[in-house]
Order: sequence, then structure tokens, then C-alpha cells
Amino acid sequence: MSSAAAEPTKILVVDDSAATRELLRRNLEPAGYTVRTAGSVADAVAMLEDEAISLVITDVKMPRVSGLELVRHVVENYKGTAVMVITGFPNIEGALAAMKGGATDYLTKPFTDEELLSAVRGSLEGVTSRRLPALSQDACARHGLLGDSPPMRRLARAVEKAASSSATVLLLGESGTGKELVARAIHYESERKNAPFVSVNCGAIPHELLESELFGHVQGAFTGATQPRTGFFLTAEGGTLFLDEIAETSPAMQVKLLRVLQAREVHVVGSSQPRSIDVRVMAATNKDLEALVNAGGFRKDLFYRLNVLRVELPPLRERGEDVEVLAQHFAQRFAKEHGREAPEFSPRALAGLRAHSWPGNVRELENTVQRLIVMTDSDVVEVPDLPPFMRFSAPVGEQDLTRTLRDVERDYVQRVLESVGGNKTRAAEILGIDRKTLRGKLQ
Repeated sequence: MSSAAAEPTKILVVDDSAATRELLRRNLEPAGYTVRTAGSVADAVAMLEDEAISLVITDVKMPRVSGLELVRHVVENYKGTAVMVITGFPNIEGALAAMKGGATDYLTKPFTDEELLSAVRGSLEGVTSRRLPALSQDACARHGLLGDSPPMRRLARAVEKAASSSATVLLLGESGTGKELVARAIHYESERKNAPFVSVNCGAIPHELLESELFGHVQGAFTGATQPRTGFFLTAEGGTLFLDEIAETSPAMQVKLLRVLQAREVHVVGSSQPRSIDVRVMAATNKDLEALVNAGGFRKDLFYRLNVLRVELPPLRERGEDVEVLAQHFAQRFAKEHGREAPEFSPRALAGLRAHSWPGNVRELENTVQRLIVMTDSDVVEVPDLPPFMRFSAPVGEQDLTRTLRDVERDYVQRVLESVGGNKTRAAEILGIDRKTLRGKLQ
């Protein structure tokens, strides 16, 4: 992710009048500001989610939802964003109400260019936008979390907020989205960065051994315990313990983990004395934990203990332009490992990569690029170099815009099936549907 430090200050102008929005844009942009506009409060709220806005300028009288509601929303949710209101003389009471609600300044219509710029400078004075700080961007980049799409910007903000706290973190996301990378980023950007980060895959350790691995055991605690063992919790003392695939733990282990989170102490297997610990716990899963709780497959009380700070990782198919950034990053890395220059991707090859659904997310993209570096001798990766199941995604020139959607879908499904040799499971993954739906389409 690129640093935001050198970017111009962003101002969001919210007014239902297109003429007013354009007037403010023409006055503010020559002064060096980047101006975004929204015609409604709903559009403004969505824009605030996706961009780091330093100042919101809003009309008080807005259709459906008033500017006062927007002022309240910004004050309550974006501490680093200033708000300025604009109103006509008859609505001065609304401006005063906005000031009481947290607005930094107001202008009454009509106003001069100088009055506008002076009010803007006053509102921005001393205000540092913290919605997308360089710290969170740099933190993500340092730990391999690349991309500048809106979902990754939201993730960057979540990393920064989680790093400033010692609360338990629950990381949710599909397989291959980088949950351990996020956990490491949070740890190494926190005050615990000089203490250990210990990662445990709960699904890879047999249930009967997990207690000993996590809590440790004394010599002779059970058959085969010929030496004492320090468990992962004690190993992570002062730092972070990352419990991956937490949904794979047994009900008995869930009870023990709940006790640890509540009492902040562990019972070493074979010892009668508990040991106090200072360990931050992060847990992750690609399962729907809430659905598991409702189905009785995961303890509700443990879920609540884990779900203090919830960080959801976006799937790659929702990250759009990040595919190109990641592909080029992996190409550079693997090319260096193989002692060659990194090839470029042709526009059509990049289009094919972007069009793929990436069920394996970033991990799948990484493996795909590694294969391309090994198997491609050319300086440019073209569509024929892509895996067969991706080639149909690349643009092929002029499209027949007279075909029905039914015909296009039938042709698309057939080509996907052909590309994977008739493997319906793989075809369903690529299409983003289940096998039952695919069978219905084939019929």
C-alpha cells in the first residue's frame, strides 16, 4: 500500500445541488485540495468508509437524511475528520445546532471565495486525519499485506486499531486470505512486538495432544512424558499466541481455553498449581463461527470471549485492482529466486487474472504466479501461458452484443467445464456456485 503522507488533503462536499457541489469544487481544487462530492448523506457515508477524508462540508438541509445527522455520524465515528456546515440565512438555527453537535465551523450563504477558504483552513487547522494513517498502511506492507483497494484500506485501519490494544482478536476470512499475516502485523505493530509471536494450527494437532502442546506438562504427567514441556501459552509470555483454525478444537478444549481467557492462568498438565500468564490471544477460522454456535458446534461463551475485536479479511475476488499489484509482487519475488528478470503481464493476461474468482484467494494467486515464472521463458506472460481454466476469462476482442443472457451463460458454463476436463467440482468452484446449482444449469 502506498503511503498517504504526501497525498493532498481530501475534502468531501455533500449537497443535493449539483451546482453547489461544482462551485465548491472549483473554489477548493485550485487551493491544492482533493475534492470528493456526494449528493446525499447515504452516498457520503459510503465514501467515508472507503477514503480518508480530512474535512466534510455539508449543507444542513438535505433530502431524506439531514446534514445534522451526517455531522453526528462523522463526530461519533471519525475522530480525525472535521465537519463544516453550510446553510442559508433562514436556517441559521440549524447551523448552530450543528456546532453544538460537533461541527467545527459554519458558513451562511452567500459567501465569498475568501470566506470559504478561510473557514476551510480554520477547520483543518490541527486536524490530522487518522482514518487511513501511514502507520497502518506501512504496517500492512511490511508484513506482506499488499493492495490499495477499499477493502484493504478498511483492513489497514483495523490492523492499526487492533495494534493499539491488547484485547483478544478474532480473525475471520476464507482460506488463503492471509489471516496469519494480519495477526503478525497486529503483533509487530503493537507494544508486544519485542516479545514472542507464537502460531499454533489447532487443526493440525491431534485432540488428545493439544492440551499438552498449549499448556505444557511436567515430567511423568502421562505415559511418554519423559521430559517436562513448556506449552505454547508460557512460550508466548508477554507476547501473542495465535490460535489458527480455532473451530477445529474439541468441546473439552474449548472449556479449557475459556478458563484461560477468563482467569489469565494456565494449568500445566500434571501440576496442581496454576501459572499466571500475560499473553494476548488471537484466534482465526475460515468457518462461520456464529453458525457453528447456533448449531451447537462451538461454545457460545468462548465465542463471546474471542469476539472482542473482530477483523474480517476480504476475499481476493472483492479486491479488484489488488490482483495486478499482488501478481507483479509475486513475479518479482519468484523471478529473483530463479535468478531471472521478472516477466511483464500482457493486458489480456492481467484481465484473465482479474476475471478469475480465486477460490483459494491470495495463496492460489501466489502459487499460480510461481508456476508461471517456472514454466514461462518469455519476457511477457500472455493468455496462452495462463492455466487452462483461466484462459476463457481473458477478453477476446469484439463481443456479440445481440446474444441473450441465457446463451452467454450456457456458453460460459460449457467453456469452464471444458477447461477443467469436465470436473464438475472444480467448475462449480470457478463459477462460484455449488454442484447442485451447476447440475441444474447443465440440465
